[in-house]
Amino acid sequence: MKRILLSWSSGKDSAWALHVLRQQGKYDVVGLLTTLNQEADRVAMHAVRRELVARQAELVGLPLWPVLLPWPCPNEQYESLMAQTCAKAVSEGIEAIAFGDLFLEDVRAYREKQMRGTGLEPIFPIWGMPTLELAREMIASGLQAKLTCVDTRKLSGDFAGRDFDVDFLASLPKGADPCGENGEFHSFVYAGPMLQSALPIVTGETVSQDGFRFVDLMAAE
Repeated sequence: MKRILLSWSSGKDSAWALHVLRQQGKYDVVGLLTTLNQEADRVAMHAVRRELVARQAELVGLPLWPVLLPWPCPNEQYESLMAQTCAKAVSEGIEAIAFGDLFLEDVRAYREKQMRGTGLEPIFPIWGMPTLELAREMIASGLQAKLTCVDTRKLSGDFAGRDFDVDFLASLPKGADPCGENGEFHSFVYAGPMLQSALPIVTGETVSQDGFRFVDLMAAE
């Protein structure tokens, strides 16, 4: 089996990609590649604390491959840091990186361009799945996730901190993607078939910044 890394945001799509990859049995996922805002010590965009993602990775049973990004991070610097990570992966016998993208062609094209010449193959295990059907399948499987970030230009800020469940799906406004693929929301998975056990969490303060609403999550004592 090919040894691969999985691009890991801590959210439902990357978690589901891991579940699908393990079911397929064609790849050996050996690590979770996570970009972190070095200044905030949180997952980029999802704003999840690093220590919480580390706990999540333990329950997944895979090591984190953190990529520490300065803030602000110009695209050239981001690409340089990712190139270094890709070179490290190749040196350790890794052959591919999997991504949890669903249907955005421009995002896929960008990833394929960045992987070209690295010696790593880009893999998209959940690409093209109808997102409402996919969201329902995730929920039915026992996956539990909480919304950590909401784009308030696309959804009400009140959605921040809500659980990704059937009630959430039913309350989404017309035009919002059920999996948030257009950037409507980001999430953190705290239970599901890809975790060995649930990770108890509590919600902290909510912060609004630059058109986004973030909710802080912490591990429950």
